[in-house]
Amino acid sequence: MTNLIDGRAIAEQLHAETARRIMELKVRGVQPGLAFVRVGEDPASRVYVGMKEKTCERLGIKSTTAVLPQATTQAELLALIAKLNADPGVHGILVQAPLPAHIDQPTIFSAVSPAKDVDGFHPVNVGKLMLGDTTGFVPCTPAGVHELLIRSGVKMAGAEVVVLGRGNIVGKPMAAILCQKAKHADATITLVHSRTRDVAAHCRRADIIIAAMGVAHFLKADMVRPGAVVMDVGVNRIADSAAKSGSRLVGDVDFAGVQPIAGLITPNPGGVGPMTIAMLMQNTVRAAEVATGGRVISA
Repeated sequence: MTNLIDGRAIAEQLHAETARRIMELKVRGVQPGLAFVRVGEDPASRVYVGMKEKTCERLGIKSTTAVLPQATTQAELLALIAKLNADPGVHGILVQAPLPAHIDQPTIFSAVSPAKDVDGFHPVNVGKLMLGDTTGFVPCTPAGVHELLIRSGVKMAGAEVVVLGRGNIVGKPMAAILCQKAKHADATITLVHSRTRDVAAHCRRADIIIAAMGVAHFLKADMVRPGAVVMDVGVNRIADSAAKSGSRLVGDVDFAGVQPIAGLITPNPGGVGPMTIAMLMQNTVRAAEVATGGRVISA
């Protein structure tokens, strides 16, 4: 019996559910709309947005992409966001990070309407997550990890969970999701970071380890308790002379060493990545449902 959590297969389950909701919206004359905004020509951003665009097309979400020059000013970007906020045909807005150094990322994320913030980065939605208010949007990657745990039958109530990394995109929201007093939560969380003493000792007592440090192969076999669930969120590029490009993408987990020990583990790629896109699609459809008569998300 394999111990792999197949993120691609579970993402396809979610896509099927999302497609049914899209059909229900279309019966009412509503097509969900998602607007992407890219600034500059960062190669990785171009690839990520392209993958999301293809998924939108496959599911029936209308997507538009604005590609702005690297020299775009913050004021110009804010003006575009204001225009998208006011467009009733746009239900979700995603400003692809990273942004150029002269643009303040928190200011941009805060300019997106909370009701269209399908990335879950607006302070209103961050605050709702911390308060356990389910009317807000949750960041897509930690939401995807949570969904993988749920659909893999992992018990979270009372579990010792170590989250490696305290970033705003994965680490902090992941901890907030799992410590809620709610179904599929109620875990005991340890948030490990660069100043943590004896990281390995924390990891060895964990029932669940979520690796989001941004360090290639950080989590080694001797840091994992036999039978633990290991979720690899990391995306790191390392040199590989055998690859045509001269490099390849790896996660934060030393997969070859950890897989034989883990009870369940996500591969990388093919684990968390597909779920991030699946949750983005779900958030967009939910935004369209709310905008056309569903639950209210306060602005």
